[in-house]
Amino acid sequence: MDPRGLLLLAVILVAEAALVANANFVFPVERRRRSLSAIKAHDARRRGRILSSVDLNLGGNGLPTETGLYFTKLGLGSPPKDYYVQVDTGSDILWVNCVECSKCPRRSDLGIELTLYDPKGSETSDLISCDQDFCSATYDGPIPGCKSELPCPYSITYGDGSATAGYYVKDYLTYNSVNGNLRTATQNSSIIFGCGAAQSGTLASSTEEALDGIIGFGQANSSVLSQLAASGKVKKIFSHCLDNIRGGGIFAIGEVVEPKVSTTPLVPKMAHYNVVLKNIEVDTDILQLPSDVFDSGNGKGTVIDSGTTLAYLPDIVYDQLIPKVLARQPGLKLYLVEQQFSCFQYTGNVDHGFPVVKLNFEDSLSLPVYPHDYLFQFRGSVWCIGWQKSVEQTKNGKDMTLLGDLVLSNKLVLYDLENMVIGWTDYNCSSSIKVKDEATGVVHTVGAHNISGASTFFIGRILTLFLLLTAMLIN
Repeated sequence: MDPRGLLLLAVILVAEAALVANANFVFPVERRRRSLSAIKAHDARRRGRILSSVDLNLGGNGLPTETGLYFTKLGLGSPPKDYYVQVDTGSDILWVNCVECSKCPRRSDLGIELTLYDPKGSETSDLISCDQDFCSATYDGPIPGCKSELPCPYSITYGDGSATAGYYVKDYLTYNSVNGNLRTATQNSSIIFGCGAAQSGTLASSTEEALDGIIGFGQANSSVLSQLAASGKVKKIFSHCLDNIRGGGIFAIGEVVEPKVSTTPLVPKMAHYNVVLKNIEVDTDILQLPSDVFDSGNGKGTVIDSGTTLAYLPDIVYDQLIPKVLARQPGLKLYLVEQQFSCFQYTGNVDHGFPVVKLNFEDSLSLPVYPHDYLFQFRGSVWCIGWQKSVEQTKNGKDMTLLGDLVLSNKLVLYDLENMVIGWTDYNCSSSIKVKDEATGVVHTVGAHNISGASTFFIGRILTLFLLLTAMLIN
């Protein structure tokens, strides 16, 4: 074995030991059906940690009974090979399983073909050593014992105990650059990503959710978004619009010109997208809660995360909210489905029978959550409550507030890292948005795509991840 091979083997052995103890892009993204138990298990795992436009196509429906992971297909290497990766706003790097991985899934129940990345099979692959700037920046300083010929390692452990580890490489990412209204052309950009050498837990054993890896859209410098922005290809702005009524929606990176979106500040120096939630009201009644229950200091605050399916509240908030939500229907009898979801029989129109819940944030931005958002139909006339009690705590021991797709659906949600704000507005997510190419000043209309015909496993319409390259994860 050549010296480089020995070094990579060393990284793999270290990784396995650890497991035991930003132009515009277009990627087709899919979403799959999963059981209610799988939805909560996925949420628990997630909480553990010149310019052109890019059009990323997503598929699925935002209802817990119909959806699971959002994932997309992207090209890596030269010549490019296709990889299916989860789209995740709560993590910070792109990683894919590599040929050295002995415990990575070889097949997937999603109806997709899995591919192991081989650095030696790409003409443009480069190993990132531990003494390079990217590695030092990722670890906030030099790695002890680093030598120039040693690879830069990565390791991520998730909330359910599953983990991924390996080393960083640089190679070409291939994407579809938007060059007109509903027109794209293939382009590529050199990016640094993780080569997964060792997996554990569900990442190693489960075929139900098996993918080639994860692409993170978090705030860290290691994210694809940040790398593209650092190279001057994109602005650090993206948005999504998830349609849980008709299915599909829009996912875009770049400056949105229409619709206009009001915003609230992001809490600075947080690992996730944290905002200041001031209070919650139901039928104009504000819940009477301790003043610090949504305090944003010391790792607290409300996390906005499109990669999480449900919505999680501190016990004290949940215990006040649910009785008020059900107050209009005093005869309802609650029972558990799958030993974790509170459900009931109801034959009427839920939007007529239950109240709107309004979340009020700093700078007078409100998030209205309608009954068809926070209630989901399990089967027939059985409806279940999407609000859940939080099982996670912040650094100071407070219960975490985390808002996932269930309350973000049917709204255009804007993440503007240039100005450190986030915002949203009610919107028809099966329609279109307008984005601006700042290099030319041209405004393009970006609509929904439909790739559901690609496989019988793919359902619903398509969300478009339109990464506008303007001068564009919870463990």
